[in-house]
Amino acid sequence: MKDQIFISHATPEDNDFTIWLASRLEMRGYQVWIDKNGLLGGERFWQTIQTAIYSSRKVLLVYSKNILRDGIFKKGIEDELEYAKSLVGIKNDTEFVIPLHIDDSAYNLVIGLPNINHIPFVGNWAKGLAQLFKKLDKDGVTYSTYIESSLSNWYETSYSTDSSIVLKKELYYTSWWSVKSILQKFYMYQFLNKEQATYIRQANINIPIAQLANTLSSFDDRLSYLIDKEGQSFDVHPQSVYSFSLEQILYGFNSDSFPTHKDVVNHFKDFLRYLISEVLRNRGYRKTELSNKKYVFYRPIHKKKPIPIHFKYKYSSKNKRKSLGGRYKDKGFWHYGISIQPIVYPFIGASIKPHLIFTQDGVNIIDNDSTQHSYRRNKGKTFFNEQWRDMLIALLFSLQDNNEEIKLSVSQSNDMLEMKNWTETFWSEYGYYDPCSTMSEDDIVNLTDEDKTE
Repeated sequence: MKDQIFISHATPEDNDFTIWLASRLEMRGYQVWIDKNGLLGGERFWQTIQTAIYSSRKVLLVYSKNILRDGIFKKGIEDELEYAKSLVGIKNDTEFVIPLHIDDSAYNLVIGLPNINHIPFVGNWAKGLAQLFKKLDKDGVTYSTYIESSLSNWYETSYSTDSSIVLKKELYYTSWWSVKSILQKFYMYQFLNKEQATYIRQANINIPIAQLANTLSSFDDRLSYLIDKEGQSFDVHPQSVYSFSLEQILYGFNSDSFPTHKDVVNHFKDFLRYLISEVLRNRGYRKTELSNKKYVFYRPIHKKKPIPIHFKYKYSSKNKRKSLGGRYKDKGFWHYGISIQPIVYPFIGASIKPHLIFTQDGVNIIDNDSTQHSYRRNKGKTFFNEQWRDMLIALLFSLQDNNEEIKLSVSQSNDMLEMKNWTETFWSEYGYYDPCSTMSEDDIVNLTDEDKTE
């Protein structure tokens, strides 16, 4: 049975934080009690509140300057706090009340609270929530893995909050990962059958070549046609060789027979997918197939110890660190991974989708779709936009060479494909003040969790 958590807060000033906190606690599986009548400006019933506090495992006090009015403790919050403090002996818990410090107010606003450890939520609600979860776990507060949120339904039907847009210049990172430099000529080699194409691809194993049926795609115009089979060497020449400029691929051309413009774009995208996959593979990333037949690339954790990646934000010189995996309870390890969807518009490159993958030992996948699905839903609930962004940037930085470049040789002449160090970004003149917005589960292909100490 899950324990109940009571939240005491100033109304209406701290309503937004309280509703956000309650929803995150419920998402993790805790039973949460907040004064919904008080949130709506209605009458507060002390007997109901008193019963709720007595029945709770913990009382969370939203600690801010708003708990005072004209320098005096607000009556409702004072009553809740004093009653909670009177239960410390009965509960046998000296930390029955946990203050959550959400602004820059002094620690001595309330008598007795300076001696109680406050959990800081100032500036970054996500980090505060992570610390709160650790505290609740340490104190043995139980929760259910079955999530049923009555709060979300109440919020939608009974409560509305102001989420107005404000003038605020911000840098946004997209999921578009673009090519920085690429060869201007693309070649397609059409063979008599798939078997011939496969042999020629194997004969040119040192250069990147993609294959769709009986057609090979490459940036190299000098493939070797010599193959060895059953002790004999002989040449296998393609039936046709086609070349196309990057301009033709992007802007089109007329053709009523193979390859049409659509054929060329499809082969080019397939080749681009292969090249980006090679970039990841060359840097030690492994791939696994999802139930929807898409491949996800993830960074293995060797010796069961994740190594943080150093990275920087665009236009910043400050070094940051982020791990792309870690332990998941006693079940194994989680890994941040990506799948690649090649694009030619609005940029040549790939659209990146984030995933969460679970392994038994840091390397080998847990081979059960329902288990993977259950784990990632349970672990992804406390991830925030900032963490998703940082993991994506860290992953791209892990692909850099010693010259801080992301490159792949694509021909016998050592011509290079180079990818950008960041995804495409744009500046916005507008933003919103919400340091804790989560990315919807519907917006993420497979959710993940993060090391919460950063």
